[in-house]
Amino acid sequence: MFKLTSLNLNGIRSATTKGVHAWIEATAPDCICVQEIKAQAPDMAGRFEVLAGMKGYFQFAEKKGYSGVGVYTRHEPSDVIVGFDAEEFDAEGRYVEVRFDTPSRKFSIISSYFPSGSSGEERQGAKFRFLAKMHAHLMALKSEREFILCGDINIAHQQADLKNWRGNQKNSGFTPEEREWMTKLLHKTEITGGLIDVYRQLQPDTTDACYTWWSNRGQAYANNVGWRLDYHLATPTTAALARTESIYKGEKFSDHAPITIGYDFAM
Repeated sequence: MFKLTSLNLNGIRSATTKGVHAWIEATAPDCICVQEIKAQAPDMAGRFEVLAGMKGYFQFAEKKGYSGVGVYTRHEPSDVIVGFDAEEFDAEGRYVEVRFDTPSRKFSIISSYFPSGSSGEERQGAKFRFLAKMHAHLMALKSEREFILCGDINIAHQQADLKNWRGNQKNSGFTPEEREWMTKLLHKTEITGGLIDVYRQLQPDTTDACYTWWSNRGQAYANNVGWRLDYHLATPTTAALARTESIYKGEKFSDHAPITIGYDFAM
């Protein structure tokens, strides 16, 4: 079983003070995709380049203490692709793709951190530009290789994916446009779709149990007023190999919970 975890750290230095390193050692995933590292290369050197025996590959944001993504893996990649949009979003540290190609298979694991638009219209506009570029990128990638994209997508797709769906229909993360983007991406027959929401494939009906993010305001975590923002999005052949899922809430490493899916294949 290939165990793949995704976790928005909300700062790698903060998360390591809250026990995430020991948890990763204990759960021993094959790979862990991380988002919001909130660090630059000098901050990582000698401290976080290797985590629980896994080597990391990263894209850092130019802005200090902001964004940044990584993939830690026990397996030697055949190639590493850092970034997907040099024009705008690579400067924000939002995409790293680790490839494990063999003569018989092309396969990638991607860690991505989608923008939040909650700070206002300017960032919501940036989010829509990101979604358009990411959709085109994933469709092109799907035509040539198998992949799993793990990350904080910053979108709750359906009503079951957040507690207070009625009150959030005009808020970033649950706007009709964002939800439609997800619907298009996951469409089973249209050429503009074809990806699989792996958690929902395994757990089509969960509501309260599916949340992976809680606001720090009020008693959101204590009352489980959450959102499902963290996904495994996979090509169909790979998604069909998913067997187990787990959202770990036993400890709080950040404002997100790690989601782990077990796939029936080996590197």
